Amino acid sequence: MKKVSLLVLAGIVLMSCQEKKKNMNNQENFQPPVAEKIPKELTIHGDTRIDNYYWMNNREDPKVLSWLTAENAYLDSVMAPEKELRTKLFEEMKGRIKETDMSVPYLKNGYYYYSRFEKGKEYPIYCRKKGSLEAEEEIILNVNDLAVGHTYCAVTGLSVSPDTKLLAYGIDTVSRRRYTIHVKNLETGEVFADAITETTGGSCWANDNKTFFYSRKDTVTLRADRIMKHVLGNNADKEVYHEKDETFSLSLQKTKSGKYIIIHSGSTLSSESRVLDASKPDGAFTVFQPRTKDMLYDIDHKDDKFYIITNWNALNFRLMETPLDKTGRDHWKEVIPHRSDVLLSGMDVFKDYMVLEERKNGLTQIRVINDKTHQDKYLTFAEPAYDAYLGNNPEMDSKELRYHYTSMITPNSVYDYNMETGKQELKRQQEVLGGYDPKNYTTERLMATATDGTKVPISIVYKKDFHKNGKAPLLLYGYGSYGNSIDAGFSSNRISLLDRGFAFAIAHVRGGQEMGRQWYEDGKMFKKKNTFTDFIDCADFLVKQNYTNPGQLYAMGGSAGGLLMGAVINMRPELFHGVVAAVPFVDVVTTMLDESIPLTTGEFDEWGNPKNKDSYEYMKSYSPYDNVTAKDYPNMLVTTGLHDSQVQYWEPAKWVAKLRELKTDHNMLLLHTNMEAGHGGASGRFEALKEVALEYAFFLKLAK
Repeated sequence: MKKVSLLVLAGIVLMSCQEKKKNMNNQENFQPPVAEKIPKELTIHGDTRIDNYYWMNNREDPKVLSWLTAENAYLDSVMAPEKELRTKLFEEMKGRIKETDMSVPYLKNGYYYYSRFEKGKEYPIYCRKKGSLEAEEEIILNVNDLAVGHTYCAVTGLSVSPDTKLLAYGIDTVSRRRYTIHVKNLETGEVFADAITETTGGSCWANDNKTFFYSRKDTVTLRADRIMKHVLGNNADKEVYHEKDETFSLSLQKTKSGKYIIIHSGSTLSSESRVLDASKPDGAFTVFQPRTKDMLYDIDHKDDKFYIITNWNALNFRLMETPLDKTGRDHWKEVIPHRSDVLLSGMDVFKDYMVLEERKNGLTQIRVINDKTHQDKYLTFAEPAYDAYLGNNPEMDSKELRYHYTSMITPNSVYDYNMETGKQELKRQQEVLGGYDPKNYTTERLMATATDGTKVPISIVYKKDFHKNGKAPLLLYGYGSYGNSIDAGFSSNRISLLDRGFAFAIAHVRGGQEMGRQWYEDGKMFKKKNTFTDFIDCADFLVKQNYTNPGQLYAMGGSAGGLLMGAVINMRPELFHGVVAAVPFVDVVTTMLDESIPLTTGEFDEWGNPKNKDSYEYMKSYSPYDNVTAKDYPNMLVTTGLHDSQVQYWEPAKWVAKLRELKTDHNMLLLHTNMEAGHGGASGRFEALKEVALEYAFFLKLAK
């Protein structure tokens, strides 16, 4: 009733049961709300685009809010027959979660830290025990308490002071990723009056236990552009560094040794670090190596050296070392050389060991090197598609390496590997309630051939009674941007689709970094269309191999993956029966021309700067919003969040309005706006499942 009253107040009337249109269920379709057209001319490089829905760029406008509310009501009416299914899916997915659960504790500075959940509670409880797991539990932060009175609550950046007495943390109750940092006395439970707004939420303590550094966000662009120093009890925070280059943003870290605080200034293709002795918080940060075009580097400290992972003269990165007092690259000495077939993606330093994260043939690897003997060993993983990555290893002196392993059929598993003896112990595997048995499912790694001859990996999972006869439903997921690799991990939610006959596949398209740094280079800027054609080629491959057919093929992607969805349905709309585009980046040209929007300036090296004519023309040629035309489109569900700070809500809203105006089919086109959330959706562990249930119900409605 609340939604109906909002519509009445806004003067919007939804036409119900007035027009019958044929769809796959032969059900009545309610007429969707019609968005007003107010033409706006956008001219650059002598080219004029007409944007009829530019007016939606105002989240405070009652007309905008009314239209979004009307779209939500329309979705509810169309999906009304699936109400029970959505409830069933929600309960099913929730029922697989062990509600009372605990993470594997890790030791740091004399305390075992862990988080746990309690039955019926949405948020984690962060705890520790001193000296022994048998010691009395100390709750350091209960997020459920912080969430009282808020429809959204996200906590990040928990940081304990070196003397273990204080906790700094960031909290966001709006979902704009604008965090307020608070400090709690862990001995008394008192939360200090210090409350620092407009931050990224994270902080780094100096070793005096009263000073910490944090990054502050610009209030308009939300770019982290300043590093501030805060002394407890002093409200006059001092700016220690301002990043004036709008294509760079800032972050902070403390070396594993605890001896240095590092300011990292990074853009898509270049980076620069500044270093401060953590025992001298009033000192000055010094530049480690000046920023250089197209050169990236990350650093950590051990003993008398800094270690550096860099792409300097090394496309797939290499490992270097340098003395503490000679940090410029002229003094860098190579430790692990560049390899054309192996991407060096991360490192962890221990007293006697160096551990590297690598990627070869599209799969992750963990390599352990003994610093004394210089012998190395790779951990072995048996499944054809999987994901393995380093866990929390805060203690330098440890011989135990914590890592995570998962696959599309193996729940997330936490292992401790003894680097001295080679023995490993499974500490915990995600418990999936409801009788899940991995033996009932199969995972494969396939290779599709792209239009230009490139081999593109596909990870796929399905139930063993799945028939490859071309008749089964299949959901193909993709991302392909920023060098972010989408690895073959486990999802207990996904079982709800697999058990209903679906196969689920990931297309590891160019633009990610699965096959090395070149894989990323070949999927951005003026090669961005490779991302889209790779996805289409993977879809065609799965059809040709009889995994599915276009009438049962579904696609999904979010954020930049939503851009992927928008591009492929413009290019090959007949290939997909249904598409979910979550928080999609679809108005590429207009957004990249607006430097006041978060992320814009920092992503010119990813998409291009449309103020340059060649970039403008290329981006315009694939931008989903600019390329909507009068033709048939697949069934579509588009989701967004009113407070999204990454992809502003008006991009998907405008896109849906334009699709409604021009598309020539009678397929479903639904827009769901979470009026209380942002880019990541709902914050609670159960509340978020309602959004997944909607997406799955949409697919299952189509697959009947």
